[in-house]
Amino acid sequence: MALKVELKPNERIIIGTVVIRNEEQRTRFFIEGQAPILREKDILTPASADTPARKIYLAVQLMYLAGDPTTQHGVYFDLVRDFLQAAPSSLPIVSEINNFILSSELYKALKSAKKLIAYEAELFENAKRV
Repeated sequence: MALKVELKPNERIIIGTVVIRNEEQRTRFFIEGQAPILREKDILTPASADTPARKIYLAVQLMYLAGDPTTQHGVYFDLVRDFLQAAPSSLPIVSEINNFILSSELYKALKSAKKLIAYEAELFENAKRV
């Protein structure tokens, strides 16, 4: 079964290692076969990875797009170790990400990494109040 994708005007999508940019009109197309796919709203660039959790998301994103998690293992585990030292309460989310990586479910790992970004934002917000 094909995946139906609708792109807004000027929206980007990554399919495999290719970035596709839509023109001025909404577009619909179907993707047949398997390749890593990320919509623009889910893409993080090195410049926008400006917090520890976002850097972890970027490492997972690069694993997902490469199709080989080992390419970023060193970077990822260094980032996770530092994050857990600063926020040990994040262990359940980090464990979830790790389990998805170990079971080669990298897209699910990305979704869990988004939870980590939200949790980090919550921690920052709580720290501001104190």
